[in-house]
Amino acid sequence: MHSLWADRAGISLSRRIHPILTSAADEVCGTLARVIAYVMALALLGILGLSSWNQVPDLEASEPTKAGWMVAGRSHPAYAVSRLDMDEKSVTYEIVRHPQGGRKDIFRWASPGDRPAAELEIYRLGAEAASAAEARADLAARMSSADASDLETAGVIDSKFGTLALFRQVGAREGGKDGADSCLGFLKRIDDLALHISGWSCQGTSIPLRRAAIGCLLNRLTLLVSGNDPKLAKFFARAELRRGSCTNPALSAETADWVIRADNPRLRGAL
Repeated sequence: MHSLWADRAGISLSRRIHPILTSAADEVCGTLARVIAYVMALALLGILGLSSWNQVPDLEASEPTKAGWMVAGRSHPAYAVSRLDMDEKSVTYEIVRHPQGGRKDIFRWASPGDRPAAELEIYRLGAEAASAAEARADLAARMSSADASDLETAGVIDSKFGTLALFRQVGAREGGKDGADSCLGFLKRIDDLALHISGWSCQGTSIPLRRAAIGCLLNRLTLLVSGNDPKLAKFFARAELRRGSCTNPALSAETADWVIRADNPRLRGAL
């Protein structure tokens, strides 16, 4: 049997422990409530942040700066042109993209501070092509013409990419000064690939020499990467099989098989 003193000691001990346990339980409950409130606040902030992030594409699409062509500084070159005899002119390579899928790879040859002596553009069409300027009008603008009506046909040439149409400014003089009136433009459409190859050259003092310069420029154009497009890779592979020589275009301008005379062009296929 327990003694009376033992019972009293137990009752006294229980009375001393009970307030401590009660205080600890209250502290745990309070801490747990604060943690739950903190987690819920974080969840609310996350939901608000996610909702704001989902609105970002709509805001970007509505900005006028996103509506047109933009320089794609991080895109890798898809084409290359081996060294040309451009009288020490430097070459620049620019890539521009359109939000609707179009891409233009543009080569320009120029001396510092001077107008470019030649330009080559490879345009992979996107959805924006439906509302874009007609290819001939675009070429005229790049050649500093007022509009497409300022260009007249200047025959065709055969290249490794097939037949290309040639253009020059109306009234351009043979052997004119080094300016717009001595430039010769070219344009090739490849509909199966949604591809346009175009540009112009001011090299040479006669139409045959300028035609030879364009033919040489196109012969030196090669594909670096196809962007997982087997049709494009196959097109350039076949073109390489038809690649001509342009080791001395000044001497061969009148006789090379891939150059067709301006005064009597021979059509060899659709432009």
